[in-house]
Amino acid sequence: MPVISIFLGIKITMYYDDHNPPHFHASYAGYDALIDIRRGCVMSGSLPGRQLKFVLAWTELHKDELMQNWELAATDQKLNQIVPLA
Repeated sequence: MPVISIFLGIKITMYYDDHNPPHFHASYAGYDALIDIRRGCVMSGSLPGRQLKFVLAWTELHKDELMQNWELAATDQKLNQIVPLA
């Protein structure tokens, strides 16, 4: 599972050929959540409140890049790194 960004201790990953809807995985200190890219919300799992706010803000900033990576992953192509939240 390729890592596409890391910021503030949060690791963002995306599986190749994963199920719909378009989403990514966010992990932090033993917490894991699946984040819906289009809706900008948690599909399953959880993150601590502060980290969740960071992830959702980052999602809004990089929605187009995340969707591009989703399309790449669907065809088993190399995923692009996305700028971390500063």
